[in-house]
Amino acid sequence: MRFADRREAGRQLAARFDRRDWTDPIVLALPRGGVPVAFELAARIGAQLEVFVARKIGAPGHTELGIGAIAEGWDGLVITPTARAIGFGQGELEMLAGRERQELERRVEDYRKGRPLPALSGRDVILVDDGLATGVTAQAALGALRAHEPRRLVLAVPVCPPDTAAQLARIADDVVCVAAPPDFHAVGLWYEDFSQTTDAEVVELLERARSAPAFGQG
Repeated sequence: MRFADRREAGRQLAARFDRRDWTDPIVLALPRGGVPVAFELAARIGAQLEVFVARKIGAPGHTELGIGAIAEGWDGLVITPTARAIGFGQGELEMLAGRERQELERRVEDYRKGRPLPALSGRDVILVDDGLATGVTAQAALGALRAHEPRRLVLAVPVCPPDTAAQLARIADDVVCVAAPPDFHAVGLWYEDFSQTTDAEVVELLERARSAPAFGQG
C-alpha cells in the first residue's frame, strides 16, 4: 500500500473512525506533516482541529538520529535507548532539549497565533501524525497530553512499523494505523508525494478548520 499524498492518507485513516462514538472530540496534529492528515480526519468526524507541537532531539552532527524528544507544556524529556548506547547522559540531553524548546515555542506561536491550547480534560483526544518510525516524538506528545487528563487518548497515523505501534499502545488508550508493514524502513517510502508541508500550509489548514461548520469548535 502506498498513499498518493498526506490528504489521501488522512481520508483512509478517517475511514477507520466512522463507527466510533466520541465525547467532545478534538484532533491534535503533530506539525508539520501531521496537519494535512489530521485535517481530513477532523472533517470526517466533526471534531475541532488544533496543532500540538513536539520536537525530536537529534544527535549533534547527526540531527536525523533521534536521541530524545520534548513536547509543549511539559517538563518531561523522552530519552531513547540510542542516546544511552552512544553515551549521552541526562545532563547533555537536558542541554540539547533547552535549545529545541526555543524552536518549539516559536512554532507554537507561529501556528496558534497566541491562542492557548484548548482545554482537553474529559475530552476524547486524537493525536495524528503522517507516520511513525521510532515514535519518539509521538511518545513525548502522548506523555504531555496524558497530563491534561483526557477521557480517551488515541494515536492515529497512516503508517508505522508494528513494534512502534505496540510500544506506543502502552501509552495511548488506542493506536489506529492504516498500514503496519513489517518491512517499514521509512515513512516517506509509503507515499507517492511526500514533499515537505510548509508553515504556510499548516496555518492555512488551521484557519480553514476554524471557519468551517464541518469542524467542531469544542
